Amino acid sequence: MVWQAVIERFEQQAPASVMARLALEQALPAHWIDEVFETHRQRQYPRELLFSTVVELMTLVSLGLRPSLHAAARKLDERLPVSLAALYDKVNRCEPPVLRALVQGSGQRLASVAACLPGQACLPGWQLRVLDGNHLPASDKRLAVLRGFRGAARPGHTLVVYDPDSALVCDIVACEDAHQSERVAAATLIESALARQAWIADRHFCTEALLRGLSERQACFIVREHARHPRLAERGPWGQCTDIETGRVREQGIKLKSCNGQEQPWRRIEIELSSPTESGDTHIALWSNLPQDIEAATIARLYRKRWRIEGMFQRLESVLHSEIKSLGHPRAALLGFAAAVLAYNVLALLKRVIEQAHEATHPKLDVSTFHLTVEINSGYEAMALALPPEHLPQVGSLQPCQLMERLLLLAARLKPRQLATSKRAPKPKAPKGFVDGSLARSHVATARVIKAGRETP
Repeated sequence: MVWQAVIERFEQQAPASVMARLALEQALPAHWIDEVFETHRQRQYPRELLFSTVVELMTLVSLGLRPSLHAAARKLDERLPVSLAALYDKVNRCEPPVLRALVQGSGQRLASVAACLPGQACLPGWQLRVLDGNHLPASDKRLAVLRGFRGAARPGHTLVVYDPDSALVCDIVACEDAHQSERVAAATLIESALARQAWIADRHFCTEALLRGLSERQACFIVREHARHPRLAERGPWGQCTDIETGRVREQGIKLKSCNGQEQPWRRIEIELSSPTESGDTHIALWSNLPQDIEAATIARLYRKRWRIEGMFQRLESVLHSEIKSLGHPRAALLGFAAAVLAYNVLALLKRVIEQAHEATHPKLDVSTFHLTVEINSGYEAMALALPPEHLPQVGSLQPCQLMERLLLLAARLKPRQLATSKRAPKPKAPKGFVDGSLARSHVATARVIKAGRETP
């Protein structure tokens, strides 16, 4: 009864922290993380240190509850069964397939809860998937092989698949080699495409191999046209123009000539913009193989959803510390990014829950991820100290919709004004200081330098 009274007090005074605890329990239960590791590991194996402990430490860093992995490990003290050197050795050997399985599985576990919220799909009857890449910035040169290099050391990059309807990241591919082509890595993601999915991507992914790969799997695409490839065999007549919010839209049929002489009919949508883009473009062309009953204006509006992933990347970097420069080893840096993605999915779900709970009184509420993180951090540490692990809020046997009901009750106790975003005017452009171009653009792939260092006698 004493512990129940303490939990009820936290539910009243720090409901966001209790919500975060429940969402993390649903998304990342320790036993499930260890099962994923055991299924997808290649050379690693658990001994004294469980992989769930590593993910827990990295998640604390991503949420800002700990300033660094070293600080998080020191806080565990006697509960950490290995030395700090052994912990970093484990982190540096975290394999990319394990990271992908974690993000996929965690996204599915949260999607089942998010499905209990009312909402309207952007394209009814279809699942939207936004594809984009994210390159990690240069890391600190803490590795011995990097200390004599004057340029930037890039620890790797990732390809991310984002669902704009649920606001969740549903898949990633982590690439250790920072110089590896994103198109090569994208082929791995395309293999998981399903029928009735519409993939949205920038012109960098407008290649014949990727587009045909989606078509062969009965999936559809909306991709911005590349200036040089693939080449068209035929262009049909233009249809009538339609006015939309950003300009005027028209479409034509196109045919892409394949290697065996067969031709594939697709659609080309051209948008004449009312105002030019930042790069000065006044026209944007899109390719799509969506059915003809989906209008060109609808396809043009759907492509604008692609910018949501850019906002997600920005929040990963600024709010969730996805770019930990002290982690110079590629696998360690990619683990840090994956942990930030896992934390972002939890925050994205809580953001939707809070907005739904206050929709009647604040229909235009837009919860700030930053202020939500601050609200969670203000009580999470105290809750972990006040309650023994066995008495912390648990999901237990709750079904997804039952968990959603509990989250909505907790969200109703939050004050929308404290969590709402703050709108402001765009920042004025400031001139950048001069630096020699050859120095500013120079960089190396950390994975390749490490490999070359092993081969050097």
